[in-house]
Amino acid sequence: MTSLPTGIIGDLDPTSDRAVFRQIADQLRDAIDRGRFREGEKLPSEAELVEHYGVSRMTVRNSFSVLQGEGLVHAEHGKGVFVRPRPPVRRLASDRFARRHRNQGKSAFLVEADAAGGHPQVDSLEVKEEKASQDISTRLGSVRRVLARHRRYLLDGRPVEFATSYLPLDIARGTQIAEPNPGPGGIYARLEELGHRLDRFEEEIRARMPSPTEVKTLRLASGVPVFHLIRTAYDTEGRAVEVCDTVMAADAYVLNYQLPAT
Repeated sequence: MTSLPTGIIGDLDPTSDRAVFRQIADQLRDAIDRGRFREGEKLPSEAELVEHYGVSRMTVRNSFSVLQGEGLVHAEHGKGVFVRPRPPVRRLASDRFARRHRNQGKSAFLVEADAAGGHPQVDSLEVKEEKASQDISTRLGSVRRVLARHRRYLLDGRPVEFATSYLPLDIARGTQIAEPNPGPGGIYARLEELGHRLDRFEEEIRARMPSPTEVKTLRLASGVPVFHLIRTAYDTEGRAVEVCDTVMAADAYVLNYQLPAT
């Protein structure tokens, strides 16, 4: 059997009180961090690691399970274990809602997908009127019913986020916003055409582990968390005109913020 190249991974420390499978996981993680195994590259096989470390297959499998639980690698049946790709989409908070994008007929997701060199899609689209939850009602100024736009976003065929926009009915009902395709620039362009010039956005973001439904919807690998983002859009009169509730695959995004120094 071919031995592993010298220096790729180290040897076990027999004096350590750390479990052997965790030592192996530590060494593989370090090799990934140092770029010795690149994105999409296959890790050494179970047989190679068994020979290198002189351990059982179960020990090696436990090491792989640790890395999978951290979202660093994924297993492909019959092929091996591979380093997961780094987040492809940079979500630029300071730029994504710039008016120039709407004027060019582009939504924020389309702009980001273009920058990532990926093919964007929207599926699972549903637009309907529904009762507002207590939280959404409060954020929109005590409305009772809203127009809800539910959709899932894909990049190169992979689900990366799903979102629901909630808008007051007195603004959205009977407009193009209520249509499956709101037109160039998305719903923010339509809001401004309706006289609600956008002034600012407030976002709340937290990271957490996904629910079973979210795992299924986003096809998440084991150990991959999500970003849960709630955004409120305000017009120049100070009115909240939209609340967007978004769940994003954390391994698909880098969140980029520019903050003032004063």
